Amino acid sequence: MGIIVIGLSHRTAPVELRERFAVPEAEGPRLLEALRAAGWIQEGVVLSTCNRMELYAVVSNTSASSADAIKALKSFLEQRAGSGPLGEELYHLGEPESVRHLFKVACGLDSMLLGETEILGQLKAAYELAKDHQHTGALLNKAFQRAFNVAKQVRTETNIQRGSVSVASAAVEMAERIFNTLEGKHVMVIGAGDTGEKTARALKSRGASRLTVTNRSVERAQALAIELGGDAVPFDQWERVFAGIDIVISSTAARDYILDYSRLKALLKQRKAEPLLLIDIAVPRDIDPTVNTLDDVFLYNIDDLQAIADDHLRQRAEEVARCERIIQDRAAQLLDEQRRYLARAQAAQNS
Repeated sequence: MGIIVIGLSHRTAPVELRERFAVPEAEGPRLLEALRAAGWIQEGVVLSTCNRMELYAVVSNTSASSADAIKALKSFLEQRAGSGPLGEELYHLGEPESVRHLFKVACGLDSMLLGETEILGQLKAAYELAKDHQHTGALLNKAFQRAFNVAKQVRTETNIQRGSVSVASAAVEMAERIFNTLEGKHVMVIGAGDTGEKTARALKSRGASRLTVTNRSVERAQALAIELGGDAVPFDQWERVFAGIDIVISSTAARDYILDYSRLKALLKQRKAEPLLLIDIAVPRDIDPTVNTLDDVFLYNIDDLQAIADDHLRQRAEEVARCERIIQDRAAQLLDEQRRYLARAQAAQNS
């Protein structure tokens, strides 16, 4: 048996394709159950974030069986997304590359924003969900626990995570590039989830004078607004305060656009001819990309944060090399332990 990874990310596919492959949290366990029932995998974890959708799985390590499983899994994912056959956009990795990749993801080395820490929490949540539904076993349990340990080592022994490296802080940085300062700006956060909350905190700390939070759960919006000294409005009433908004940060889990061209065009009539910055950090996207053609509207999605990521990448080249050495050593150690474990298991079975 061996660990494989199949998926796509911001490195191989644009947001238009990634959003079609996104797996809502509630669907993850059902997807793994279907794959195991078909006999294609023995263990599995689904990781679905703004920047990637990846399946980590344990399959037979015989060349024929592994190749058949990978072919079947890729076809299954393509059909689920309605994409048709893909090429390099949908990658697959076997050992040892699969283990190294898992470690890199945990450490934020494969993220759009190099060294960001949010992915570690997302990876832990994905693993715990699969584990709670009994879709993991000895190999993935050990691999993921080791990945979390390596991420901690990288965080303490290198400076890879120093500075502005989260999606939230990058969004704020982009806002400051447009307005120069957030002083006096009225910000609306649509979606009070983890990313929306972190973005709201970052905006407030950078001097935003007023903050409005809206969320499908009114209680959640109110709690966050009180904590940050802002206001909360019901999700179906946020349009009534739109005239005074300067910046919108949208990060809901909606499957369709919550703000399309015609809706925004009508809302703009309430406003003065002043810049409106829309930062869409949701996948699937919350905001129709065609709104960018409207006067005084500036729309940026998750992929547009790549420019900020590139800046950080140039600044951290030396730290990346240090992290790579740690990952290389720890991955080799894990694979050696895995080979010895499987050898003992085979010997016990034959005795």
